[in-house]
Amino acid sequence: MDLKIKDKLAFVSGSTKGIGHAIAAGLAREGVQVVVNGRSQQSVDQAIEALRAKVPGANVQGFAGDVSDPAQVARLVERFPQVDILVNNMGIFDPKPFEEISNEEWQRFFNVNVLSGVQLSRAYLPGMKKRNWGRVVFISSESGIQIPTEMIHYGLTKTAQLALSRGLAETCAGTAVTVNAVLPGPTSSDGVEEFVAKLSGGQSFEAFEKQFFEEARPSSILKRFTTPEEVANMVVYVCSELSSATNGAALRVDGGVVRSAF
Repeated sequence: MDLKIKDKLAFVSGSTKGIGHAIAAGLAREGVQVVVNGRSQQSVDQAIEALRAKVPGANVQGFAGDVSDPAQVARLVERFPQVDILVNNMGIFDPKPFEEISNEEWQRFFNVNVLSGVQLSRAYLPGMKKRNWGRVVFISSESGIQIPTEMIHYGLTKTAQLALSRGLAETCAGTAVTVNAVLPGPTSSDGVEEFVAKLSGGQSFEAFEKQFFEEARPSSILKRFTTPEEVANMVVYVCSELSSATNGAALRVDGGVVRSAF
């Protein structure tokens, strides 16, 4: 299937590994020019090398910088004044009891998970509207609907992304620009290893996965961690020309964790 986005320029924040890296690879396979982003030049260079190995002939560039920092966003925009596709993927998570989450951590989670997308959207959305084509996607989470007791601060930021994506979509009414949120469920990204280590009590990954979906996420229909590629498949479609009627939506790739038909 031709998704009709060949030669479009995409910026995917936090794309050196995990879901972001899978999204970058998926877009590259469709002939999209992809800008890979990570905090360090080394991580960006390694990600570009890995992408070119996965997708021969991929048109990939890199930008090393923390896009929760306004100065780094300004540097990004100077180098790439306009993009056609913006995927706000950068995010952090960390299981921690509510009582132990400091004000500084609350602020850090908000800056990274929410304000990075605010700043990038503010930089690139006006140009998309002017050119009358664009795609903005926020990688939220099922945790934005079902707040996890072990990561309340994370869940709050993911709820905020849902409000942000819907609000921005409203500003694009009557244009060919879409803004959507994609909600992965528990996903086997690189950061999950640390998550598992903190909560498993020394169990093997397989034993923890079984217990996790029996006790912590019993509503899951999939009964396993989603793969980054499974999430990326949805995101790449939402970034395509074919998804023009999907706007202001919260699209779940959660393995059925959210127990709702709507």
